[in-house]
Amino acid sequence: MIHKTSIIEDGAYIGQNVSIGAFSYISSSCVIGDGTNIGNNATITGRTTLGKNNKIHSYALLGSEPQDLKYDGEDSELIMGDNNTVREFSSVNKGTTGGGNKTIFGNNNLVMSHVHIGHDCIFKNNCVVVSGCVIGGHVEVDDDVIIGGGSSIHQFVKIGEYAMLAGGSVLLSDLPNYCMAQGNPSSLRGLNLTGIRRKLKPHIDPLRRAYKEIFTSGDSMREIAKEIIKTDDNEYVIRLANFVINTKRGISRKDI
Repeated sequence: MIHKTSIIEDGAYIGQNVSIGAFSYISSSCVIGDGTNIGNNATITGRTTLGKNNKIHSYALLGSEPQDLKYDGEDSELIMGDNNTVREFSSVNKGTTGGGNKTIFGNNNLVMSHVHIGHDCIFKNNCVVVSGCVIGGHVEVDDDVIIGGGSSIHQFVKIGEYAMLAGGSVLLSDLPNYCMAQGNPSSLRGLNLTGIRRKLKPHIDPLRRAYKEIFTSGDSMREIAKEIIKTDDNEYVIRLANFVINTKRGISRKDI
């Protein structure tokens, strides 16, 4: 299942039932988990570890050096879990010392074509990054997030679970759990009701109330969130409030 024109350096670990297409390259420090499918002309380099049943399509580039002027060749890595898909011409850089030397993906993520994901990013599980996105270093993305096509995300931004960034947006500030943002620069446009209905439908009404209190009153978002934690016992409302309290890059509620 390994094409004769592919190059696999000595020292690379290739699991069982792995498929590697023509002219692909696997460097010596890579670990390729069982059942993984690597297309033609893909490059997996550096200290990159892939779990089981990942699909890496043609011309994808994983584990390349960070595009960071401070990077000086130090040892760092890219770690991907299971069942991730990286489509054509997408690139994911490995980590840097400033981010713990690791870029990390969980499980079941889909990175569509022509996406760039910078150094030290953390993607948890079940995320979708649509074609043409550019994601800066140190970005953290929680579970079940959708990032619309052609979007750009500033370094160090955090995106909470079940959030959605609309296509063509430029995200400069943090995007809270369960919310949707749009625009350049992007701002909150309401709850991501489609995502919430899929898995959190019983919690829509409590989240609606919390969203209105925190983001549309015109008062301090952080102070309102602190009060909500004292009075509300809904798990997801509390998660939203904690995100607001702990944001470092702020949250844009312009145009709401």
